Amino acid sequence: MKAYLYNLATDKYKGFIASILKIFLLIFSFIYGLLVRMLIFISGLNPHRLDCRVISIGNVTLGGTGKTSLVEFIARYLDKQGHKVAILSRGYKKKVVSRPMPAGRQESSVVSCETMGDEAYMLKTHLKDIPVLVDANRIRAAHRARDDYGVDTVILDDGLQQWKIKKDSEIVAIDATDPFGNQHLLPRGILRQPLSALKQADIFVLTKTNLNPDIQDIKDFLSSINPSALIVESIHKPLGFYKIGQVDKLLPPEALKGKTVTLVSGIGDPDSFENLVISLGINIGLSFRFPDHHHYLQKDLEHIIQQSQNKNIDTIVTTEKDAVRLQRLPFTVYRLPILVLRIELQIISDEERFYNRLLKLYSL
Repeated sequence: MKAYLYNLATDKYKGFIASILKIFLLIFSFIYGLLVRMLIFISGLNPHRLDCRVISIGNVTLGGTGKTSLVEFIARYLDKQGHKVAILSRGYKKKVVSRPMPAGRQESSVVSCETMGDEAYMLKTHLKDIPVLVDANRIRAAHRARDDYGVDTVILDDGLQQWKIKKDSEIVAIDATDPFGNQHLLPRGILRQPLSALKQADIFVLTKTNLNPDIQDIKDFLSSINPSALIVESIHKPLGFYKIGQVDKLLPPEALKGKTVTLVSGIGDPDSFENLVISLGINIGLSFRFPDHHHYLQKDLEHIIQQSQNKNIDTIVTTEKDAVRLQRLPFTVYRLPILVLRIELQIISDEERFYNRLLKLYSL
């Protein structure tokens, strides 16, 4: 049902019945929009001010914009500049309830993607010494970051909808391959809140511009909404491949050039993943797409491997986000090598102005 509604919202389904259903979805979108505007207004009456710098990184649409890569990129940069940074995440789809702590605090375990959610766990794995705190209550998590880690900056992962917190910088990731869908709110479209929310942004980061070179219309549209915001372009740069569990043994990006592989993805934007693989000269023999944040079962992988062997395909390629969910399965299931595509976000325009805007936060 969720997949069906998503396909309606993205206009993949046509015809008479789909058109009738879209009318009902449009009515719900109108109601949803009213509720969101009310929440924004009420939450903004007295936002909570934290005693550290607050950088929000979010998106105005459903997942798949490259937001997590942007969070990692900014956290690394600020850390290198000598700032003590913590990332605050809600831990989407984490399965273990946080255990109660003294004085009403909560602390989430950091041992697996089940306790943190796949995106938060991936960030923790990549960033090592930078704290990643998982708590649906970001204000509580921010106070813990200050008390326990002495940070001077918190990054709100998926923070655009955190209306109760006073922010020092609002950074919005915009997917260059599909920036706003059909410009309708959920459930008729993929917008999580009205496009007027973009007026609050300080920086727009266009992601995946290497997959859509024609972005001038997007930039013009953003400038018309928010003329003062900085617009920078970024790409997802492939760094290479590694086997699950062997992150330090990176094969070069051209290692699979000319080879036919099976792709496995459970992410918000599988098209971009496939296009990135194709850009490396790799042939896609099979592609298995699962819902975003899919909880892989042993039977899923067994089916993928069997189908691959039937096609004489001897290599499976997946994303890093999927890898943290696949690696929980017993290694006896891995009858074929599973390689993970490692990518990083790279800013390709106005990089210096982007950094200056970040550093300016600390001179205020």
